[in-house]
Amino acid sequence: MAVMIQPLARHRARAILAIAKPRVVLLIVFCAVIGMMLAVPGIPDLQRMLAATVGIGLVASAAAMINCLVERSIDATMKRTAWRATARGDIGMVETLIVALVTGGFGMALLAGMVNALTAWLTLGTFVGYAIVYTLLLKPNTPQNIVIGGASGAMPPLLGWVAMTGEVNALALTLFLIIYTWTPPHFWALALYRREEYARAGLPMLPVTHGERFTTLSIVLYTLLLLGVTLLPVALGAAGWVYLAGVMALNGRFLWLALRLHAQYADALARKLFIWSIHYLTLLFALLLVDHYWRIPV
Repeated sequence: MAVMIQPLARHRARAILAIAKPRVVLLIVFCAVIGMMLAVPGIPDLQRMLAATVGIGLVASAAAMINCLVERSIDATMKRTAWRATARGDIGMVETLIVALVTGGFGMALLAGMVNALTAWLTLGTFVGYAIVYTLLLKPNTPQNIVIGGASGAMPPLLGWVAMTGEVNALALTLFLIIYTWTPPHFWALALYRREEYARAGLPMLPVTHGERFTTLSIVLYTLLLLGVTLLPVALGAAGWVYLAGVMALNGRFLWLALRLHAQYADALARKLFIWSIHYLTLLFALLLVDHYWRIPV
């Protein structure tokens, strides 16, 4: 009997881990950690940094679980998400909710008890913004869902900054703006080559409501806006030549792919842009970190 229970327990643990979206959470935590390291001139307090990292990661995982729970019927109709345990019915609603609340509650306790109150409150606001405002209200009702709801996804580096300093300043807001501006072209690239699935699910994503051409133009315009926003750290004197040279190269490729997509649309190119956008954000924040520790003033 025990031999049978063990594989079943492992299967359920893997299913729960999967709906916590570990790859997405890893990117969230990465951006938060960069925010922590940029917030101080030297090495951050390692105990506080660890508590903040784990706390933010747990709350992000809880938000992902709630998202999967709310969207289980929609996920079941889409090839990209039909494998999720909540969509397949492998995990019940009550079980998912309990695990999400315990996970998020533990994360909040860590932030409130070992980091600071402002980080805890901002992280709670981020959770509500994604799990409730975006998932329940925006995503099913407006094609601007990702533009408005993107504010929640842009919070990680700001949360990391506040975890170390207890306050928000211009550079922390700039880090937020970079991800906020990056989010629409990143997500619209995905929505373009998945537009038929979103249409079947009844979700008003921009390619579904406004068409391919309008969406690719929007991607180009947001990419140009992103180029300007990513120069703000240099304008604020918080980044030097290392970051400037690297970010211009990253922006050049992003814009080139966006223009190609608008000139002659292809699903394969939209997928390529989507994948590049993930590499772009990772490399951009890595550049900020390298520049922070090896500053060559402009």
